[in-house]
Parts: sequence; C-alpha cells; structure tokens
Amino acid sequence: MKENFPRALALVLKHEGGYSNHPKDPGGATMKGVIQRVYDGYRQRKGLERRSVKRLESQELQDIYRQLYWNKIEGDELPAGLDYCVFDAAVNSGPGQAAKWLQRALNKVDGAKLVDDGVIGPATLAAADIAPFDAVADVMCGLRLAMLRRLKTWPTFGRGWQGRVDGVRAAAMNWK
Repeated sequence: MKENFPRALALVLKHEGGYSNHPKDPGGATMKGVIQRVYDGYRQRKGLERRSVKRLESQELQDIYRQLYWNKIEGDELPAGLDYCVFDAAVNSGPGQAAKWLQRALNKVDGAKLVDDGVIGPATLAAADIAPFDAVADVMCGLRLAMLRRLKTWPTFGRGWQGRVDGVRAAAMNWK
C-alpha cells in the first residue's frame, strides 16, 4: 500500500491557509480547510465538547482529513497523482462530488461504463488502475472547474479556485 497522504495533505493545506470566516463563504468559519460544522461533528463523535474551529489541533486536523476525505475517496488505492487530484476535489467539494468527477472522467477518457454514483468502489478503482492517469486528472480538473464556474460565489472566489485547480492539475500530472 502506498502512503501519499502526508504529501497530498501538505499540498491541500497550502491552498487552505489558516483561519477565515468570509461573509460570502457558505461554509462559514473555517480553519485550515475544516469548517465549523465538520469540526463539531468530529468532536461529537469523539465524545468531546464543541469548541471553536480556531482551536483545531494538529492531530485533529490529520484525523479529519484522513477519515472524512482521504479514506472516503480510497486515496491509498488510487494511482499516485490521481489520488491527490481526487483528494483535493473532495476537500473542496465533498468526497461524493469528487468521486463523481473521477467516474465521469474515467468514462470520458477510457470508455469505462461507470455509474457516477459518488462512491469509489472496486469498478472505479479497476478503471483508474488501467486508465492514463494524466488524461483522467486533466479531464477531472476540467469538470471540477466547469462546476465551480457555475457557482454564484465564482465572482468572489473564482480567481483562487482557478489557481487551485490549475495547481492541482500540474501537481497530479508531475507526481513522482
């Protein structure tokens, strides 16, 4: 089993920054990409009291990203580079949406006949293993960007999203 999680997380965190609570961000208060609602749920499942996401600890950050994003997209099972591409999309738009973009990209690039159900299972992993991952990453980033451009918050956050997706595309294709 490969272990690209630490490297992929470091790249994601470069895009996420520190604390923010932009009035036009529907996610609300966010620390290093973790929104308050996600942090509350994580702490509740651990039997811990709620507290501000500003107090997010390093181990909590690692756990949240691994459990709620990396593991949900089967990061350890995806081809290197493509794992980061799907992971970043999951962090930004949710694991289900990221899986759908992957499935649609695999269908388009490799003629796979996957149902875009938002779950990365054996059929999606098998298709990802044989598809040219750089072409899949390119198409997936294109699908992601097309959806982001349709959001009403594009005028506010579009420049950052464009840069992020372009950076993800480049990093995924040059992953070594």
